[in-house]
Amino acid sequence: MSQTTLFLLLKASLATLYMVAASGLIATIIGLPLGITLYVTRKENILAHPVCYQILAAIINTTRSIPFVILMIAVIPFTRWLVGTSIGTNAAIVPLSLAAIPFIARVVENALLEVNKGLIEAAIAMGANAWQIINKVLLPEARASIINGLTLAIVSLIGYSAMAGAVGGGGLGDLAIRYGYHRFDVQMMLLTIIIMIALVQIVQWAGDALVKKFSQFKN
Repeated sequence: MSQTTLFLLLKASLATLYMVAASGLIATIIGLPLGITLYVTRKENILAHPVCYQILAAIINTTRSIPFVILMIAVIPFTRWLVGTSIGTNAAIVPLSLAAIPFIARVVENALLEVNKGLIEAAIAMGANAWQIINKVLLPEARASIINGLTLAIVSLIGYSAMAGAVGGGGLGDLAIRYGYHRFDVQMMLLTIIIMIALVQIVQWAGDALVKKFSQFKN
């Protein structure tokens, strides 16, 4: 492997990590409270508001139904307005975040739905308010499931980041297209695939370890 190849792989790998980390963080910051809102506003829940729930659910379902490639193209004007360009790693973070937010919101909602209703009823009987129930009961009890869902979201973002590379998003996907495909560089193609697989394995291993840790702590 030449130094040039090694440099290109390192640069592309760092760009992919940057895109995934930034979009994952943004999506979690927005998706987590959105998922909590979905849960608490469901019928017969602590802050039940069917109209609010239906509106949020419709928006999330609509966003999730859009294929990522189409989403990237559709939000180009918004991306250009937000970051000043529609090409590059910073631009790719915008559609990546928008794709992950509804996924994480649903993950959080489903994780909270698994919490034993008896614990919530007990907290209400003890005089806990909605914030205390969310902070002291729901989130601690659903923590392992939320982490598992976030792991799946990050793994999906790694795959999406490769697709973003196909339209100038940078990272390993862009490297695979420019060198592996257009220049028929089989070695470069294989190396990018190996790195992508390694990233997925590392993320999955770390997520599984955290889930196991918090599951034991819960028990």
